[in-house]
Amino acid sequence: MKYIVIKCGGSVLDELTPSFFTSLSELQKRGFKLVFVHGGGPDINDMLNLFRVKPQFVNGLRKTDEQTLKIAEMILSGQTNRKLVALLQQYQFSAVGFNGSDGSCLQADYINREQLGLVGKISKVNTEFLELVLKNNFIPVITPIGITEKGEKLNINADYAAAEVAIALRAVQCLFVTNVDGVFIEGSLACSLSTQEVYSFISNGEISGGMIPKVQSALNAVEKGVESVIIVSGKKTFFNNGQWHGTKIYQKEPITN
Repeated sequence: MKYIVIKCGGSVLDELTPSFFTSLSELQKRGFKLVFVHGGGPDINDMLNLFRVKPQFVNGLRKTDEQTLKIAEMILSGQTNRKLVALLQQYQFSAVGFNGSDGSCLQADYINREQLGLVGKISKVNTEFLELVLKNNFIPVITPIGITEKGEKLNINADYAAAEVAIALRAVQCLFVTNVDGVFIEGSLACSLSTQEVYSFISNGEISGGMIPKVQSALNAVEKGVESVIIVSGKKTFFNNGQWHGTKIYQKEPITN
């Protein structure tokens, strides 16, 4: 089977348009099996604020105590996941949502319990579980909540989760859905960029502002072993007549003598 892993940030869900779902439909017609991994950062922050819990980040990862994890899981599984599954079903896609901890889908270990608390990195993806869902023509929609061997739930960065799922399934493509068409260099949409080019454009200021975290997420995925990531828009058609519309970020092949 040909898999495509699609990572949706929580902030982009409300901006997905019919054109986005048309592209998903075309991918399915071409025989691709779709897997979604989603975040929910803005909604989690709103709920933490309601509970007067100040968000803390260490090296871009959310420091997570027991209360923060409970709130994160409540929002991810009870709100964001439900929203994305409902949207897919509204456009006639058969979707099933679940926590990454369900069926030990995302098995995880602590990154650094002292520094980050209940934050994990994925040690194994239960591909048998995912393939069972996919073979029955459902689209898995996964919250980035992992589980340890001892049954402890851990908060997982959604970008890292998407990358690990893509690697485990040997996905032909990993998409990061944003609210922009891709990366613009000198006013024009870049069709593809190597990781070296991305770092260069960040350092010279050509890639700036809100695009920096988007490309850094793609870089993280590529550097974890994903062959390439395409940054696409959730507001427009991103796949049409076999052509991708967005910015492909890939690891440049090392030069061999």
